[in-house]
Amino acid sequence: MTITGAELIVEALKTEGVSHIFGYPGGAVIPLFDVLYSHPELDVILTRHEQAAVHAADGYARSTGKTGVCIVTSGPGATNTITGLATANFDSVPVVCITGQVPSSMIGNDAFQEADTIGISRPVTKHNFLITCREDVGIDIKKAFLLAGSGRPGPVVVDIPKNVFTASSDDGYPDSVYIRGYRPVYKPDEEEVRKAAALLNSASRPLFFIGGGVHISGAASLLTAIAEEQDIPVVSSLMGIGAIPSVHPLYLGMIGMHGTFPANNAVSETDLLFSVGVRFDDRATGDLTKFAPRARIVHVDIDPTSIARNVPVDTSVVGDAKETLQQLRASLTKRERRSWLELIGTWKSEGSMRNDEHNDTGAVTPENVIQGINEVFPDAVITTEVGQNQMWAALMYHFKTSRTWLTSGGLGTMGYGFPAAIGAQIGNPGRRVIDIAGDGSIQMNIQELATAVHECLPVVVAILNNGYLGMVRQWQEIFHDRRYSSTCLKADKRCSHGCSTPGEECPPYVPDFVRLAEAYGAVGFRVESPDSIEPVLREAAAIGDRPIFIDFIIQREKNVYPMVPPGAGIQEMLL
Repeated sequence: MTITGAELIVEALKTEGVSHIFGYPGGAVIPLFDVLYSHPELDVILTRHEQAAVHAADGYARSTGKTGVCIVTSGPGATNTITGLATANFDSVPVVCITGQVPSSMIGNDAFQEADTIGISRPVTKHNFLITCREDVGIDIKKAFLLAGSGRPGPVVVDIPKNVFTASSDDGYPDSVYIRGYRPVYKPDEEEVRKAAALLNSASRPLFFIGGGVHISGAASLLTAIAEEQDIPVVSSLMGIGAIPSVHPLYLGMIGMHGTFPANNAVSETDLLFSVGVRFDDRATGDLTKFAPRARIVHVDIDPTSIARNVPVDTSVVGDAKETLQQLRASLTKRERRSWLELIGTWKSEGSMRNDEHNDTGAVTPENVIQGINEVFPDAVITTEVGQNQMWAALMYHFKTSRTWLTSGGLGTMGYGFPAAIGAQIGNPGRRVIDIAGDGSIQMNIQELATAVHECLPVVVAILNNGYLGMVRQWQEIFHDRRYSSTCLKADKRCSHGCSTPGEECPPYVPDFVRLAEAYGAVGFRVESPDSIEPVLREAAAIGDRPIFIDFIIQREKNVYPMVPPGAGIQEMLL
């Protein structure tokens, strides 16, 4: 019996365990959506923008550990996915994105809604395919899922001309495929693990530095157990947050430009930085000549191209983080490191006192908003937009388990958090998902309110509204003499040029987020008093069938601290 390319794709999706698809139809993919119409077991979520479809698939993947799937049409449908694909690629998220293409005979003729999807997407994906032959459909879809979910995960684009969807053949979906030259290393070299263990055993001031690879490999609980057995403190990159509980006594916080006081100091004083699943991103390291100056460095990563790319290392281990830590554990011997832990305790105390100095009273602050979220939603999946809201969430929410922190780390994509929250809520129907957002970045994909309303999703969006593009304004305040160029979101033609002092005479904020939420059929609240924070959050928690926007009016010029100036070492913090 022959089946069409579109029918084989649907069979492939079901075989791969796909249950949810995020997408937006168009002329080139009508044949595929037509087949999906007959398969209600595949839940197709209609987003309102193709970028949001990729972010939603990304949020679904990060929070569940499964491969996210999205389907879009050719031309602008495909080009609109690029930011989402780049976001997933930077953060190693498994996504398969199926894009329609003009018929094979028209490729290269500037046909209506034609774009070179392969050429455009190649720099921002793990791999991509252009399927021009019906007989390649099953093989290439199988390869796409294998590549997306194995080794260092990442997004894969499969570009399919319209005629391939409708062409028929009698082949089925293969059980396995061979990809020449693709052999991810999961089991580490035993000798390299022994070398790493020896360094850890001999260290007086060891420190675990963990990243997103710990989540991806499922190594979070194992890493925590080893840290507890050996009394080794832990710091994380932005992407590693949640792999060990935020309130664990051995966890010092994230490092880097907005890293915590004890975490940044610990990196600067450790004699062994044992790094697992991290990229040594420039926002984490600061000035490389001042990074971990007293430390020998061990780097564990499944991607050999990431080893020593940014920071020279003393010992490297290529392999899966969980398998590596399992081998490492058997070779470790506990030693006494009381003085190291006492020094870290001093930094923790000092950092806590410095943070208390910045707690304001009488106004809504990011601190008391996120503390309220901690109280009312203690087990939430947290997504964020990008900017001050992202850093406040990273520093102050109390994460308990892995895969509950979803944020755009490498690309820093404004507009990521809300569609990612939609994907995470669909993948985790028994949990509440909170998007901690800024008033600027939430507007990047605010049209997804329609998606959340129609899907009856109780996503809570906590908007930290300061009327600015907050992080850029913070840099302008500190490094550019308060020259607030194009960062005030209240500014209009009535404002005097060069204004950098918000006051009572400022124009009203546009839009009104409460009325906007209500216009979409969602629920909207506004909070202007600290006393209202928890009651409104509890009212939001009682709503189970609609998205909720909460517009928290916070201090306009509140800054994120600590902060490391650009070009400085991470120990040179502004506090």
